[in-house]
Amino acid sequence: MTVRVLPVADVLADYDRFDAVIDARSPGEFALDHLPHAQNWPVLDDAERALVGTEYKQVSALEARKQGAALVARRIADLFDRHLADKPREWTPLVYCWRGGQRSGTLAWFLDQVGFRVTLVQGGYKAFRAAVRDELAQLPERFTFQVVGGRTGSGKSRLLQALHAEGAQVLDLEALACHRGSVLGALPGTPQPSQKQFELRVWQTLRQFDAQRPVFVESESRKIGQLQVPEALILRMRSHGQLLLVEMPLERRVDLLLEDYAHFFEQVDTFCKLLQTMVELRGHDSVAKWQALARAGRWAEVFEALVTEHYDPLYTKSMGQNYQGMAAATPLVLADGQEKTLREAAQGLVGRDGG
Repeated sequence: MTVRVLPVADVLADYDRFDAVIDARSPGEFALDHLPHAQNWPVLDDAERALVGTEYKQVSALEARKQGAALVARRIADLFDRHLADKPREWTPLVYCWRGGQRSGTLAWFLDQVGFRVTLVQGGYKAFRAAVRDELAQLPERFTFQVVGGRTGSGKSRLLQALHAEGAQVLDLEALACHRGSVLGALPGTPQPSQKQFELRVWQTLRQFDAQRPVFVESESRKIGQLQVPEALILRMRSHGQLLLVEMPLERRVDLLLEDYAHFFEQVDTFCKLLQTMVELRGHDSVAKWQALARAGRWAEVFEALVTEHYDPLYTKSMGQNYQGMAAATPLVLADGQEKTLREAAQGLVGRDGG
């Protein structure tokens, strides 16, 4: 048999035909980003890769290849022992490494010699990453975005979840970024993905959508935590998005914030440290007042003060700068953030937009 080499465009055009996607890079490379549904079969671990790279630079290419070949051969034997026992003859893996060169080529050769129908990604992960970047610069132009705006605590993320449950096309950027978007928005116990992984998630989601139907998305800033929203997407949302403004009574907004940020009740010092970053915008006195309320356990007062004194003014300024159609925005008044309220609102929006 012969290992087949396909360009990225051909691979992505019929991605589901492969029984497995195998990333031959080191665990560290794999952790930063990888092709969808890939599993890591590292032919060199991180330390071995560094060792061979040092040998290549400081000694010679020949010595590096000799050392690398011995390490790779031993590792492939181990990988085969662990992964191939249950694979039928018809198994069709897709294999790649950084550039589609020696690491994936060697693994693919061994798999081919066993008798499997192996495909290599031409150009490897680097070519795939370039394709994702190129598509992300163009994909947003295909869609009509229903941009869900609203003040902090008005239930925007919960509305997106309700819309998804009703069958609408939803691009939940905060869920993809694992962050709620504000200074306080880190999710406990859940690190953010790398920038590349975040972009991959956005790309995967957009590629699944029907361009004839609207896409609901929240009115995010350019950054969600430490991650940048793809430029073409944020520009499309702001220049052509149809703005939907969610309104909810202040008391009910505070109720939702108390639910979303309940983890801070046991992490008061962390909460106060995060508030300290607001000093430049709101001054020492305001921040000290909020910190004192938190340390006293007066959480409802803390969040009411935060939204009225900090987040609401910030939101009004940001939306005025970024969405020129604020005056013509469609209002959506919610009595509260309860499941029934959100479900009924989502059903109305889906019915109106044919979602």
